[in-house]
Amino acid sequence: MVVDRRRWIGLLTLSGLTILTGRAIAAGRANPRKQIVHHVFFWLKDPADAPRLIAGLKTLRDIPEIRELRIGVPAATEKRSVVDSSYDVSELMIFDTVQDQGRYQEHPIHKRFVAECGDLWDRVVVYDSVDV
Repeated sequence: MVVDRRRWIGLLTLSGLTILTGRAIAAGRANPRKQIVHHVFFWLKDPADAPRLIAGLKTLRDIPEIRELRIGVPAATEKRSVVDSSYDVSELMIFDTVQDQGRYQEHPIHKRFVAECGDLWDRVVVYDSVDV
C-alpha cells in the first residue's frame, strides 16, 4: 500500500504542476519579456585607436536602459573557417525591450559617443536578436 500511496501522491503533484505550468504559459508569464541582444562589431581605420574606442564604449554604461554591457576584442581561439576575427572591437548589450533599445539609440550619451568616436571606425556591423 505504501508504494501505491506514494505513486498516487506523485501523480497528484505532477498533475498540479502541469496545470500550473499550462496556466502560466497561457497567461504569457512563462517568458514575460523577450530581451534584446544588440551585438556590434567595429573595424577601425587605425587599430591603435582601440583604447580610445573602448573608453568611449565604457561611457555607454551610464545609459539606464542597458541591462548588461560587454566590450571585447577578438579571442585567440582556434582558427576555423566559421570564425571571423577580422574586427577590432565588439560590444554586446542586453535590453529588456525593443523600446529600451530604441531609447538607447536616442540617448544623449549614445549620441555623444557616436559624435566623439564615429571617426575611428571604417566599418560597423550590428546584429540585433530577440530571445525565443
